[in-house]
Amino acid sequence: MTDDRRTAGAARRFWLRQASWRGMALVAAISLLMGIVPATAAWSEQGPTEAVKGTVSELLSILKELKDPTRSETRRWEIEQIIRHHVHYEDMAKRSLGASWGQLSNVARREYVGLFVQLLRDALANRMVEYSGERISYLSEQRERTFAQVKTRLVGNKVDTFIDFRLVSQDGRWLVYDAVMDGGSLVASYHAQFASIIRDASCAQLMERIKEKTLVVKLFEKSGS
Repeated sequence: MTDDRRTAGAARRFWLRQASWRGMALVAAISLLMGIVPATAAWSEQGPTEAVKGTVSELLSILKELKDPTRSETRRWEIEQIIRHHVHYEDMAKRSLGASWGQLSNVARREYVGLFVQLLRDALANRMVEYSGERISYLSEQRERTFAQVKTRLVGNKVDTFIDFRLVSQDGRWLVYDAVMDGGSLVASYHAQFASIIRDASCAQLMERIKEKTLVVKLFEKSGS
């Protein structure tokens, strides 16, 4: 009986030691993860200024490599991929449409967002053709929670203007949701032009005009309001 008790006691002490080591290992692993994961995330996460620099760099690279007019379709496709990866285009599309967004069905909303991306793509593609080696300087960065603004200056032989990029953090990435040039907001400009068409016709007519590529919007057009 004494031997059985000794054996049982030894077994309990063995398992207690095992449990203790497992507990310490678990705590150590959690502590290690808590120490490593945030640091790794901080290293891999791009800041707002870096996000804007990367987006601008990609756009200029496309312009340089695909400047030949015969490659315009490829250039537009590449620009669309940049918009889909670096721009919060769903939010831009929604705010550009304004109150009319609430009148659309889910199917119509998806169609409109797709058309908006194409419209933005074509506007950027047309504007980029005018690029002639202007230099962009990154002046400052301001952050407030999940929002940020990156102030830049574009200088060239025919241009000297300030552009503020507004970004939002989503899933660890900074996405552009608006840009302001000399006080004129891109989203506000689109909203004013869309509202005018909807007021004179309808939202369906607006989408039809985008589809038919008969709608030419002006970037950074001041609404005057």
